[in-house]
Amino acid sequence: MAFGAKKIFPIDTKPSTAVGVSIPFNAVSVFNPTYTTRDAIRNNLINFFLTEPNERYFNPFGGGIRSLIFEQINTNSLEFLKEDIQSKIILYFPSVIITSLEVTSSEPDTNQVFVSLYYNIKDTGITDQIEIAFE
Repeated sequence: MAFGAKKIFPIDTKPSTAVGVSIPFNAVSVFNPTYTTRDAIRNNLINFFLTEPNERYFNPFGGGIRSLIFEQINTNSLEFLKEDIQSKIILYFPSVIITSLEVTSSEPDTNQVFVSLYYNIKDTGITDQIEIAFE
């Protein structure tokens, strides 16, 4: 019996089969395909952070960070945003295990929010990180 064996998603075993689409959309044909689960989940998480809830018609998917930019940013609002992001990632991305999530702000007058997410993909041993700044 193998100990510490990693599960490989079936779609990762076929190198020529696209799994998703990468962000930003700037290729010659507009869409660049992704071929691994790691890249697909990373791009889906970036899309999640850049989308506002209900921005898509009849779809509540989205991080809701841009709406905070126009609010007074303090430690309470950053803590609320962190808890909101954690609950939404658990809801929309069940295969993502959050290792560390930091939501910070720069100087009070600039209204910039920085999000650093470190995560694992369940049962694969894949780890990755995303760092996004909202101004």
